[in-house]
Amino acid sequence: MMEHFERFGLLINNQVVRTPIAIASMAGYVDADYVRAREKHIGLAFIGGYSIDDPAMKASVLMAAGGRQEFIHEDMIAGLRNQVSCMAGSDVVLGINMRGSSPAAFASVAEELGDGVVYEIDAHCRQLPMIEAGSGEYYLKNPVKLTDIVKTLKKSGVTVSVKIRAGVAADDRALAKALWKAGADILHVDLMDFGYLKLKQIRNSCPVLLIANNSLNTFDRVKDMFAHGADLVSLARKSDERTLSGLDAAITRYTDEQGWYNAPKQLCRGGDVRALTFCCMPVKSCPLIPTLDSLDIKRDEYIRLKEESVRGTPLEAGKNTCFGSLAWCCKNSSPCMFRNVTLQQAGISSKEYMRLKRQLSEKIIHHIYYDRKGDDAC
Repeated sequence: MMEHFERFGLLINNQVVRTPIAIASMAGYVDADYVRAREKHIGLAFIGGYSIDDPAMKASVLMAAGGRQEFIHEDMIAGLRNQVSCMAGSDVVLGINMRGSSPAAFASVAEELGDGVVYEIDAHCRQLPMIEAGSGEYYLKNPVKLTDIVKTLKKSGVTVSVKIRAGVAADDRALAKALWKAGADILHVDLMDFGYLKLKQIRNSCPVLLIANNSLNTFDRVKDMFAHGADLVSLARKSDERTLSGLDAAITRYTDEQGWYNAPKQLCRGGDVRALTFCCMPVKSCPLIPTLDSLDIKRDEYIRLKEESVRGTPLEAGKNTCFGSLAWCCKNSSPCMFRNVTLQQAGISSKEYMRLKRQLSEKIIHHIYYDRKGDDAC
């Protein structure tokens, strides 16, 4: 699995993710058997959704009576244990999408199953019986109750994902930040019809792992999501083996050529905050200045941050580049004679350059969201 970590650098629940493709839950369809039939081309799978308390289970029964597929179990814990057992020996990171109406319901499942799976809170289901049961999309209108569940699960020491539907909460950016502050490790976002601009807003609001969802079944669409903040993409109805294998092959090939599978667009071309790794010194009027202002980062702080972050690395070199260091150089897709000559002289390939820029980006993001004293960096 080390080759996959070296390629994508993804760890979830202390497990290497072999490819940034996930299967999203579909109640009544996505279980362990469904995942095992597709495991060669995915890195993460959320089985479920499973209703884990009486109000949610009663809603599931109503929905099933109305013709929807649902997972109905007399003993849900026993059913979930069986599903986890069926995934034994698989390289796929397993997540369980759960629908419940109280923090205690989620905590009880974590207590029974332990920390070997990712626990996904379903704040996504929009079926009326589930909303009336105080679950699913109900939480997007009641975010304090959602963050309470996150906090409760994190007390159990488990990895927590939250599945949300964009455009339902009063402010998706504020919700994302609140979920991060509560301890969420992953945000799984059904983008609906909003596209990558909504994803970028969320990416710029918090540093958690982001999974983009909804109709991402072509490499061009997937690449757009990666370039605007997604760490993974997930598929539901189109999670057939042909589509998954095609995406897996295309993403792997692109990464092996470019070095950074989800490199952002440059800031001046609409990139997210990770693109600060490609920005030059703040000496002219461009999108860098308002971005730094929005992050409450002074120009000298930004300069010092990048200079210190590349010290002792190959990016420190480049005295003949525009600003005397590769730290200030742009993305490899932008033509630049000075950058390319410096890379050639230093024996750094374009692929390795992008890997180094990714490492710089990670240092910048860590500084923005974790190292600074202020509580409102984002």
